Amino acid sequence: MKKTPGKKANPDLGKINRVLAKYKGNKGALIPVLQEVQVALGFLSQDSLRAISEGLAIPLSQIYGVATFYTQFRLKPIGKHLVRVCHGTACHVGGAEKISAAIEAGLSVRDGETTADGKFTVESVACLGCCSLAPVMMVDNDTFGRLTPESAIKAVKEY
Repeated sequence: MKKTPGKKANPDLGKINRVLAKYKGNKGALIPVLQEVQVALGFLSQDSLRAISEGLAIPLSQIYGVATFYTQFRLKPIGKHLVRVCHGTACHVGGAEKISAAIEAGLSVRDGETTADGKFTVESVACLGCCSLAPVMMVDNDTFGRLTPESAIKAVKEY
C-alpha cells in the first residue's frame, strides 16, 4: 500500500501484512484472510480491503463481492457486545419478533445498528442452531434460550 503525503500511516497495516504473509502463495486464501483480518481489526475497513487486494493480487471488486456476500463479514465496526437474535423457523414460531422488538426498544436501536455509546450492536440472524431452546439469542458467545421479551432485556442489561 502506497503512502500518501500528509496522510498518517495505517497502524493496522502491520496486522494485515502478517495475515497476508501467512497465506502467501495459497490459492483460495481470500476467505481465511478476510476472516483473520476481521478478527484482528474488528471489521473490514476500506483500507484493509485495498491492502488485501494488493497483497493477494485479487481485484478489489472481487474482494468486495465476497465480503458483502457472506454475512460473517462486517464492513463497519460493531459495538463492544454483539446481540444476535435468531429468526429461524423455531424461533420465529416461538416469538422472535417480540424478542427483537423488546431489545431494539430497550437499547434504542434498530436491527443492524449500534447503540450511541458503542456498547451494543443488534442483529437478526437466520439460525443459531439452538432450535430446542427457541426463541434464542446470543450476546457475544453466551446463549440465552426460552426467552420472553422481559428475560431477553434482562440478559442484555447484565452486559
